[in-house]
Amino acid sequence: MPIADFSLEGKVAIVTGGSRGIGRSIAIGLAEAGADVAIAARKPEALEEAAHAVSETGRRAIAVPTNVRRPDELANLVAETRDRLGRVDVLVNNAGTNPTFGPVHEIDERAFDTIMNTNVKAVHLLSNLAREAMLVHGDGGAVVNVASVGGFLASDVIGGYSVSKAAVVMLTQVQAKTWGHDGIRVNCIAPGLIKTEFARALWENEKILEAATADAALRRIGQPDEMVGAVVYLASPAASFVTGQTLILDGGRRL
Repeated sequence: MPIADFSLEGKVAIVTGGSRGIGRSIAIGLAEAGADVAIAARKPEALEEAAHAVSETGRRAIAVPTNVRRPDELANLVAETRDRLGRVDVLVNNAGTNPTFGPVHEIDERAFDTIMNTNVKAVHLLSNLAREAMLVHGDGGAVVNVASVGGFLASDVIGGYSVSKAAVVMLTQVQAKTWGHDGIRVNCIAPGLIKTEFARALWENEKILEAATADAALRRIGQPDEMVGAVVYLASPAASFVTGQTLILDGGRRL
């Protein structure tokens, strides 16, 4: 057995928001490490394409249409994963939203609720469901939450999103502290500005892009595939003594 074991052979993972961007890359990366993967997202066509990309690694992949703001669909996601793939070992809470762009005082109640329900409440509810599934097989498990560097750096244009991601960082710590005795590790990644469709409004804005790259040690923004190694590490036995941590993946912007 290798000293640093990054293998996920025999494991089953769930990835929310897995049909595109960072989530799609993570789903493929987990499969490359040996896991079978259940991919959850709202749009069936993109979901099926992502599942096909995962299956091309040689691992099993299932597509489960899911709106994470609906608790019944979260329960169905875990049930479908157990029924079709046998168990749950890894959960990656990647789904997120940000329907507003502008000052925090302009976020109306409906938009604020959408942000918090998607980015925080769904993480809480689905993690609880995944924990119950992990306890069934008794081998522990790993949860990786996807926050954002925005959870550490206040924003004057995506303030509600920043608040929600700061909450995810603390939720990660609380889950880790509470579930350690169950053998369940909970960690978090906090991406910086990544070239995804989700973040297009940011990286297409010349002022925001210039600020993000000028302040970063690597002088550039990231790509979705660059987020995957950290997730595989945190999900794997290589991180067996790591829990409650947030790994910032921002090209050195906060230095």
